[in-house]
Amino acid sequence: MNDEAVLHEVLDRWKGAVDAHDPDRAAACFTEDAIFQGLHPYTVGRAGVAGYYASQPLGMTAAYRVQEARRLADGLLLGYLAVDFSFTDRPTLTVNLGVLLRRTADGWSIAHYQVSLLP
Repeated sequence: MNDEAVLHEVLDRWKGAVDAHDPDRAAACFTEDAIFQGLHPYTVGRAGVAGYYASQPLGMTAAYRVQEARRLADGLLLGYLAVDFSFTDRPTLTVNLGVLLRRTADGWSIAHYQVSLLP
């Protein structure tokens, strides 16, 4: 599987969980020790990821576009994406997202997630 296909496989699972407002399923896309930086203070681990997505408004959905994919080492993949978070009651929020995926015995998971807003 090529690098971009790996990103899509993991991020499609993440997007499905975000769109369904299923925080535990979203957290399952991450490694047990994932560093997670959304638009709130960072957390480490799946519990923090689940808490973050539980706090998101119902009806929020995500649409992403892969900008770059780079294999850093065997079992380690860097992705840079643009993500549009859409809401039922406010304008769409577009962010930049950097992810570091790690391959484990269970497959590929997000080990690092960092959102940034650009003016």
